[in-house]
Amino acid sequence: MSIRDQIEDVLRGWDAYERARGTTPVIDYDFAPATPDEVAPIGSRLEAYTRLGELRTDDPVLTSRLASDLAYLRALLGERAPLDGYLRDTQGCGGHGWSDEQIAAAGNTAREHLADLGIGWDAATIDLLEHQEGQLPVDDAPDAIRAAAAEHEAAMRELVGTDAPFHLTVETTEVDAYWAYWLDGVRSEARLRLNLRKARFTEVMARQFALHEILGHALQGASLSHVAGGADVPWVRILSVHAPQSTLFEGLAQALPLFLTPEDKPLIARVRLTHYLQLVRAELHLAVNAGTPITECAAIARSRVPFWNDEAIGDNLADRSVDPLLRSYLWSYPAGVDWFVALADQAPELGRTVLREAYRAPLSPAELTALWPAGPRIGG
Repeated sequence: MSIRDQIEDVLRGWDAYERARGTTPVIDYDFAPATPDEVAPIGSRLEAYTRLGELRTDDPVLTSRLASDLAYLRALLGERAPLDGYLRDTQGCGGHGWSDEQIAAAGNTAREHLADLGIGWDAATIDLLEHQEGQLPVDDAPDAIRAAAAEHEAAMRELVGTDAPFHLTVETTEVDAYWAYWLDGVRSEARLRLNLRKARFTEVMARQFALHEILGHALQGASLSHVAGGADVPWVRILSVHAPQSTLFEGLAQALPLFLTPEDKPLIARVRLTHYLQLVRAELHLAVNAGTPITECAAIARSRVPFWNDEAIGDNLADRSVDPLLRSYLWSYPAGVDWFVALADQAPELGRTVLREAYRAPLSPAELTALWPAGPRIGG
């Protein structure tokens, strides 16, 4: 059995163990052309750590994947590593962060795009924006998201060069989690969950999440599965959000409208706002993990984002410091969106090449950097 297959074997057993315990699964998308009907759970997290730690390879892609799994397991077993090293091991990029000038510049850009829509910057910004975007009843959201995806699917397939089929199931749930939308899947079968506790629906947001979740994650997952089904690929055919490919998946999905629908001004305003808010979240991520007093962290958030209430600020801080998975994974959002926004703004022609490569292999930050050496450092 190859090292790749041995890694996948342990990951499947570890995933079965976590699911049996009712804890967070390890596998978020499975690209392998065939999977066992039943997988016996591994005995413990410590067993998973031991077995993965015994594997040796000179392949940098597999070495990076092993490092991420081992670092995350150490965190689950009680280790609280310094943030920068933890992010390098799991997400494949450092936690340098962005300067005050860079954050302010992204904020200025977001405010300019909102101003073009007649929206000011104050405590009422989001309420006014959602009203202007056309609020959708919850029951109408799944159909609106599907319709938006169908409208742009042909153009997206041409952009990334894939004809891989996929089938989407949409479900609703209510969980106390940071996410409003979540997509997972196996090969061409994707499941989109709408978290009614967090999700808010407008016509523009339906377009945003159609591109993010369906033409981003679902089509990308199906495309990678199609590639894995036609060749003995060198990369691990299991996506886990604690691993280095998250920067690609979350960065591209957030910035996708800049490449696919740049003429959609309301949607582009959403992307610019998302970019800024992710840089603010990154600032909080670094601050709370560096031991900055909570009152100071909250003051930073209030000064940057006047429409965040105390609950939103508290959740942002807790998610990025308490949960070992989110302490890693949530860094992929600012790290990824900042890089892909820069790619769209500074090298749009190269962007087409990068997107095509991204639908053929789950690229790490190191591989993205190799495609655009002149681009910004991933992670600030």
